[in-house]
Amino acid sequence: MKYLPHTPSDLEEMLRVIGVQSLDELYAEVPEELKLKRELNIPAAMSEIEVRRELHALAGQNRQLCVFAGAGAYDHYTPAVIPYIASRSEFSTSYTPYQAEISQGTLQYIFEYQTMMARLTGMDVSNASMYDGSTATAEAMMMCVAAAKKRNRVIISETCLPAILDVVRTYAKFHGVDLVELPAAEGRTDRAALDRLLEADDVAGVIVAQPNRFGVVEDFTGLADNCHSHKALLVINTVASALGVLKSPGEWGADIACGDAQSLGIPLSYGGPYIGYLCTTNALIRKMPGRLVGQTTDADGNRCFVLTMQAREQHIRREKATSNICTAQGFMCLYVAAYLSLMGAEGLRQVNDHSYAAAHHLCDRLLATGKFELRYPELPFLCEFTLRYKESEGVAALRDRLSDAGFLLGVPVAEHPDEIIIAATEQRTPEEIERLIQSLS
Repeated sequence: MKYLPHTPSDLEEMLRVIGVQSLDELYAEVPEELKLKRELNIPAAMSEIEVRRELHALAGQNRQLCVFAGAGAYDHYTPAVIPYIASRSEFSTSYTPYQAEISQGTLQYIFEYQTMMARLTGMDVSNASMYDGSTATAEAMMMCVAAAKKRNRVIISETCLPAILDVVRTYAKFHGVDLVELPAAEGRTDRAALDRLLEADDVAGVIVAQPNRFGVVEDFTGLADNCHSHKALLVINTVASALGVLKSPGEWGADIACGDAQSLGIPLSYGGPYIGYLCTTNALIRKMPGRLVGQTTDADGNRCFVLTMQAREQHIRREKATSNICTAQGFMCLYVAAYLSLMGAEGLRQVNDHSYAAAHHLCDRLLATGKFELRYPELPFLCEFTLRYKESEGVAALRDRLSDAGFLLGVPVAEHPDEIIIAATEQRTPEEIERLIQSLS
């Protein structure tokens, strides 16, 4: 069996084939100071029940905090049936999508995922899929430059999450993109400054966020028309779950919709794995990276699925590919497809209704303590908001203190040490909010 250790006779045979007498001779070029002169520190073998006890003991050291933080990753509920569906053999053991005749399970859930994400974003087509929301946004930037041909300037609003900005900067640097970062103006995109930049008629694309990093729901009325009048594409990065109630990128007139789909049923799980989504109009379908699955019929007239609209160079010839991303987040894609199928439009609306109610109740209770003030009181928010902490102990000390009490409170605003971005989802109960308020005292 391939997974069993080599026997002495196996070692002798391999050494003979490569023309050396011993393992010492094989490793003769390795400096002596790098060689381990003792036995490996490998624990003795355990029985199954002993291994389970060990793992349970290790898991017991984890601290389960009550999450009031977001910033791109949100504590939404995952229905119990989703892990069961994801473990079904027709999905979890399906072969690579390249060979359609033996990978119908994989191709079907990717097709359903694409269909639902296209509807959710109001776009014509969705791919499958990006690593996370940051890389999806960077790929959207590259699509803008590819579509513009002779333009390589892209404007990105600093209302996007810092992690997104970091990844987009890296892509821009190594692909020769002239990235212009547009400073935020009191919690939202500076439309006046953006209009001035567009007047130069050298911009390939504009990237904005909805809701933005401060939790603010922005009004993008007229933005698409202005971008298009200057031959620039509009990219809107959106928290996927929020699209259950907010105006979709397609309705705003965007050319590309992107973001993280973690909020659609994927647990937080210490930061991943998550999944990025990327949707666009039919006009840009040939510029989009990732896999595309189409529906067709087989020789007997039965419904079936195949990869479509892309040459194999996208996946096997690096120098001719639209992008070097070709590994779909298949398992996460299945989670999202199952979640959206279960929730439907009404379920997704209810998730957002409950999250909205929890966030606004929490905001009101925090303001009532007199220790906080709402940073952007005139601007609407959905389930996330930015506060200024007025106490002398500071945001860092506050978060440490509440962590000891069992709460993960918000994400600090790096450029403003006295500000914190707090989130609440349908998972948070009135009782948890009251315990948090009591712990503040």
